[in-house]
Amino acid sequence: MPERRTLIAPLFCLTLAGCAPDSGVRGWMDEYVAELAGALELSPELSGIDPVAQIPRRRERVLNLPDLDMGILDFLSLYGCELQYVVGERNSIMGRVMQPLNQLRYETRFIRAAQDCLPEAEREGVKEELEGAIESKSETLAVAVWNATWGVEEIEKLFTLSQGYYPREGGATLVDELAAGVRQLNQTVAGLLTGNFDEPLDYVGEVHQRWQAEHRAGQLLNSVRLLTTRLDDATALLVERIETDPLCPEEGARQPAAALRETYEGSYNGGVEAYLASVGQARKALIEPLEKLATQQSDTMPDAFREWYRRHLTSDTAQSLWQQLDGAVEAHDRRWQQLLGQCGVSAES
Repeated sequence: MPERRTLIAPLFCLTLAGCAPDSGVRGWMDEYVAELAGALELSPELSGIDPVAQIPRRRERVLNLPDLDMGILDFLSLYGCELQYVVGERNSIMGRVMQPLNQLRYETRFIRAAQDCLPEAEREGVKEELEGAIESKSETLAVAVWNATWGVEEIEKLFTLSQGYYPREGGATLVDELAAGVRQLNQTVAGLLTGNFDEPLDYVGEVHQRWQAEHRAGQLLNSVRLLTTRLDDATALLVERIETDPLCPEEGARQPAAALRETYEGSYNGGVEAYLASVGQARKALIEPLEKLATQQSDTMPDAFREWYRRHLTSDTAQSLWQQLDGAVEAHDRRWQQLLGQCGVSAES
C-alpha cells in the first residue's frame, strides 16, 4: 500500500515531474482532496505517487536487422538496373551507418529496384538471386519498420516524464498535431506490412521532429498516475463518511448541504471532471493511435517493450494505467452520489 502523508502547505517538489513548469496541476489536485476533507470534516491525507515507468531504453527497443550476404550484394551491385545504384549506396561508408528511417528507405527502395530488375534478368543465376533477395528483404522489412517507429530516439522525447503534467488548458492543439502525424504513420506502416513498398516516407522525418519537440504523451502518463492516486485518496474520504463514520447518519439530522454542494459542483463537477474530460480527449486523440502503432507491429515487438506497452498504452488489462484511472473515476463518482443521496443534497445546480 502506498505511503500516506498529511497534507502540508506549502507543497514541495517531491518528484521531477512535480518540479516542471506545469506542476500546478499536482497542487490543484492536492487542494481538491484538502477541500473535500474540509467539507467532510476530516483531516486530509495524500498518498505518495508512484513514478511512471520510462519507455524502455533504445538498446532494448531496437532490433537487429539481418542483411543480405555481402557476396550477394557485391554480385547484385554489378548487375545493372537501378538496383546497382541502390546497393552501391548501401556499400558506401555512409550507407553502413544509416539511421533507422534511412535504413527503412533503403529496404523499400531495394525491394522496388529488385522487382523492377526481374523482367530484365537474363544472365544465368541472376533471376534466382534477385528473387531470393526480394524474399529475404520482404521477410525482414517488419524489423526495419519497427526500428523506424518505436526504435528511434525521438520517441523518447515524446514520452519523457520530465516535463510535468498535461496542462489544464491549451493542450489540445499540440495533441491534434501529434495525432495527425501518428495516424498518417499508421497508414504507412499498415501498407508496408501488407506488401505496398511504394508507401511514401518523405513526411516521416517531420513526424519524428515533432516527437522530439513535444512531450504530450509523457505528460499524459504523469497525469493518469496523479489523477488515479488523488481520486483514490478522495474516494477513501467519501467512504469513511458513508460507511465508517457517516456524515448524515439520519436523514435530516445533519445537513452540511452548502459545503458539499460547493465542493461537488465547484471543485469536482466544475473542475476535476473537466480536466478528466480533457485528458480523456487527449487519450483518444493521441494515445490510442500510438497504441495502434505498436499493436499492428505486435509480431515484431521486442519482449522488453511489451510489458511497458501493455501498462502504458493499452486499456484492456488490470495493470493498465488507463484502466486503473477508469476504475478510480467510476468509484469516485459513485461514492459522491451515495454521499449526496444520504445527506439529501441535490447534485443539480
